[in-house]
Amino acid sequence: MTVDIRNLGFRYGNTPVLRAISFRLDPGRFHALLGPNGAGKSTLFGLLTRLLALQQGEIRIAGTSLARHPAAVMGQIGVVFQHSALDPDLTVRQNLAYHAALQGLSRREARRRGDRELARFGLLERANERVRQLNGGHRRRLEIARALLHRPSLLLLDEATVGLDPASRAALNSHVRDLCRERALTVLWATHLIEEIRPEDRVLILHRGRLRADGTGQALCRALGGRDLADTFRTLTGGD
Repeated sequence: MTVDIRNLGFRYGNTPVLRAISFRLDPGRFHALLGPNGAGKSTLFGLLTRLLALQQGEIRIAGTSLARHPAAVMGQIGVVFQHSALDPDLTVRQNLAYHAALQGLSRREARRRGDRELARFGLLERANERVRQLNGGHRRRLEIARALLHRPSLLLLDEATVGLDPASRAALNSHVRDLCRERALTVLWATHLIEEIRPEDRVLILHRGRLRADGTGQALCRALGGRDLADTFRTLTGGD
C-alpha cells in the first residue's frame, strides 16, 4: 500500500515543527524514519494517525485522502506508539479483546486472530498473564500483535524500541522485518538509533522539521561521501 505525503507542514503556536515535507512510501517495504530527538518524527506520526489535525499539505494512503475519508483510511493503519497504550492490569488476551472490540471484530474472530498473533510472537503461553508481568520486549511484541489484529496494510512504529536492551531491540526489529516480507506490509519505523537501520533500507532523514534525505542507506552514503550511515547522518544534521 502506497503512502503519499505532499507539502506537509505543522506548527505548535508560532513554532514550525514540520516544514513542507514530501515523500512516498512504497508498498510492502521497510522504511526507516531517522532523526534526532525533536526532529518532528512524533508530530508526523500524530498527523498520520489523526491525533493531530492537518494544517498544511495532504496525506493519501492507497490513493485515498486521509482528511476527506478518515474512517476508510484509518482502518488500514496499525500503530505502535513510543509510550505503551496497554492496560497493565488486564491479561494479554484481554488487551487484545478490548482492541478487537474497538475495531468491530466479533469475540470469536478476535480470539482466533489474537491467538494466531500471539503464537507468531511467542506469547500464546502467556495469554492469561497480566501485562505487568511481562518484560519490556514482550510488551512491545504484544503491542505489535494488537496493531495487526484488524489486518492493516500500513504499520507505523514510533520509537518502538525505547527502553529495551540491545538484544530485545534487535529481536523486535527482526520480527517487524519478517512481517514486512510475509504480509507485504508497508512499514514506517521511526528511530533515532542508527544501528536499527540496514544499508539496503529506504531511509528518510528528518532534521528540524525538514526532510534532509530520502534513499537507501547505501545510496545516501555514496552520494554524500560518508564512511557509513552514522557519518552521513552527522553530515546532514550537523552532529545533533
